[in-house]
Amino acid sequence: MGKTTGFLEFERLEQEHEPAAQRKTHFREFITPLNPKEAKQQAARCMDCGTPFCTFSCPLHNIAPDFNDLVYKEDWEAAYEVLSSTNSFPEFTSRVCPALCENGCVLNYTSKPMGVKSVERAIITHAWNQGWVKPQIPAQLNGKSVAVIGSGPSGLACAQQLARKGYSVTVFEKNSKAGGLLRFGIPDFKLDKTVIERRISQMEAEGVQFRYNTYIGTGGAPKGIWSDAEKHVDPAELLRDFDAVVLAIGSEEPRDLPVKGRKGAGVHFAMEYLPRQNKINDEVPVKEEINAKNKKVLIIGGGDTGSDCLGTAVRQGAAEILQIDLGPRPSAEYDKMK
Repeated sequence: MGKTTGFLEFERLEQEHEPAAQRKTHFREFITPLNPKEAKQQAARCMDCGTPFCTFSCPLHNIAPDFNDLVYKEDWEAAYEVLSSTNSFPEFTSRVCPALCENGCVLNYTSKPMGVKSVERAIITHAWNQGWVKPQIPAQLNGKSVAVIGSGPSGLACAQQLARKGYSVTVFEKNSKAGGLLRFGIPDFKLDKTVIERRISQMEAEGVQFRYNTYIGTGGAPKGIWSDAEKHVDPAELLRDFDAVVLAIGSEEPRDLPVKGRKGAGVHFAMEYLPRQNKINDEVPVKEEINAKNKKVLIIGGGDTGSDCLGTAVRQGAAEILQIDLGPRPSAEYDKMK
């Protein structure tokens, strides 16, 4: 549980952010993970509640009290084992997850919540630096093959777990690189793409095969920012050649807004805008670049995607940005008892 009186002795530590004036000039990550000493102090605040609402609030059910206790005791390798037992890619979630675990933290009701997300990132950062994140190659294959269609976070997690159980896994991706939304939707300043490449290399070492530029379907492959497909595979072939097929294709159907002016020039879906900049950052040629430099920008929507568009437009040099949202303006402090 960390230190018995830690939640009374220590304040919440926030990860350091590069000043806005600096970070808006580039697309690199701007958050610095806690160092081991800071993470230990953060972990010391965990109260080891009888009912771990942090675990129940987490979609992955990460066992936060356990890895917090191990970080406090400086048993980092064991902390990594606990974290990775429920989370295939802590380096992704500790960057982009909204930290629902912290909303559920009991300490949150009377003080500031335990910094679970920052401890998670410290653990996986330390694990990679120490060489603990190694390919987990099964002792033997079970003779079964699985095709996974889509290499977004769901497809990658599925492929990883199946390969470690002894299945022969092939991932089909219509784009030129793996990652799906991780690579083409989330901006580089939130998730550096070298983090994805490192995981893909580990998965390849575990036996996962990736077939890029490949569209699954009949007829010609679709073209566009979301597809670099150069060939297609008929679904019947997959059913013939594999024992099982997993559909992990996500949703690329944006929610439209049927209003006057919608078809005007310069009106784009976020998923037409964000992938282009990510490809430019990766030095991939892009047709019909969408750039906000010196333009007045209107962003409709106030969620994560709207925020990503805002950060991208700022870095592109927009002259003015207005963001509108359906809901009311959020208060600086939310009512924790509601």
